[in-house]
Amino acid sequence: MEQLVCRNPKAAKRYEIDERLEAGMVLVGSEVKSLRQGKGDLDGAYCSVDRGELFLHKMHIAPYEQAGYSGHQPKRSRKLLVHRREIERLKGKLTQRGYSLIELLIVMATVAVLMAIAIPFFQDALLRAQTSSLSTDAK
Repeated sequence: MEQLVCRNPKAAKRYEIDERLEAGMVLVGSEVKSLRQGKGDLDGAYCSVDRGELFLHKMHIAPYEQAGYSGHQPKRSRKLLVHRREIERLKGKLTQRGYSLIELLIVMATVAVLMAIAIPFFQDALLRAQTSSLSTDAK
C-alpha cells in the first residue's frame, strides 16, 4: 500500500514530461515520521547531479514534534538512490538543450520513501525563444 505524501502541481501544467524515474531517498528517522504525517513540501525543490550522485535540494520536511534533540534540518539536501547507469544516462540527457530534472511526487511505500522524478522537455521556453527570434527577424 502506498500513501501519497506530496506532489508538485506545477510540473504537469508547465512541462511536457518526456521520461519518468523512481528513486529512493536517504532520510533520518524524524524525517520519515514527519513524512508519514504528510508534512512534506516540494515547492521550490530541485534535483541535481553532483559528483556522480543525484541530490534533492530545498525540499521542506517539517520538524517532527517528538524528535527531541536529534531532529533534522527542514531544507537540507537529500541524496536520491538511483543506479549509477541511470545517473550517467541522466547526465547525458541533461546536457541536451531543453531538458531538465524535476520532482513530481513523494510516496510512502511499506518499506521505503520513493520519489518520482521526471525529465521534462522545456517546450515553452524553446517556443518563446523561437517566436521572439521570428518577431525580431520580421522587423
